Amino acid sequence: MEKKVNIGLVQLTCGREPEANVEKTVAAIYKAAGQGAKIVCLQELFRSLYFCDVEAYENFSLAEKIPGPSTEVFSKLAAELGIVIIASLFEKRAEGIYHNTTAVLDADGSYLGKYRKMHIPDDPGFYEKFYFTPGDLGYKVFSTRYGKLGILICWDQWYPEAARITSLMGADILFYPTAIGWHESQDPATNKEQYEAWQTIQRSHSVANGVPVVSVNRTGKEGELQFWGGSFVTNAFGKVIFQAPHLEETVEVVAVSLTQSDSYRTHWPFLRDRRIDSYDPLLKRYLDEN
Repeated sequence: MEKKVNIGLVQLTCGREPEANVEKTVAAIYKAAGQGAKIVCLQELFRSLYFCDVEAYENFSLAEKIPGPSTEVFSKLAAELGIVIIASLFEKRAEGIYHNTTAVLDADGSYLGKYRKMHIPDDPGFYEKFYFTPGDLGYKVFSTRYGKLGILICWDQWYPEAARITSLMGADILFYPTAIGWHESQDPATNKEQYEAWQTIQRSHSVANGVPVVSVNRTGKEGELQFWGGSFVTNAFGKVIFQAPHLEETVEVVAVSLTQSDSYRTHWPFLRDRRIDSYDPLLKRYLDEN
């Protein structure tokens, strides 16, 4: 018998006031739960504007302890609604040590732990290395009331190794809270190419590992960036079963099968045929003569 779980995706615009962003997000969570969501995934760093578009010391004041004030809010909400909440936050670990971190709250309100973003970009408009220390908790899977959830974050999307390891740890679904967009100077063809590459690489993680993927991006214009929205869900073989619009706020609930993985992995036995004895070269930065 097929087993499904309803996933809520919250794709919003953000403003300057963290409290207002949290209130807006809480309202969206209520809406998703009202539509039957059992797991709700929020976009990356939803409490603020995407501050990594500049290198500014004052932005460190946006960080907080985890667990801390935000996890307390979402823990109470998770318990009230009987849902799992995946919340992306700016973590202050210690003086001068900060992480891009996602906390997971179970359906009884319990704090299950956190994943710290492993791959940190540093590109024009995405100066994350200025703010974030690379994650040191390794890859994580969280056992919740509604399934085992693998959590990765944004730039992790481009790395098949991260998706593979998290899947091998038993994840039923891979979740990617995200903040990615187009620069205002780009032409439509470039925008289309970038979005399609972004979606394709994540669909490939679904195909290669036989698990559904849920990717939740923000939307809205912030500085020189138009965040491209386009949040989406795949089945366990990379088929897109939902895609949000690019320029609109969206709260959507999508039924995702937790039992299709067995069928796809049986008929397409990629995990069976892995040659783990041959993968040592992956531990090298580049395979040159040196």
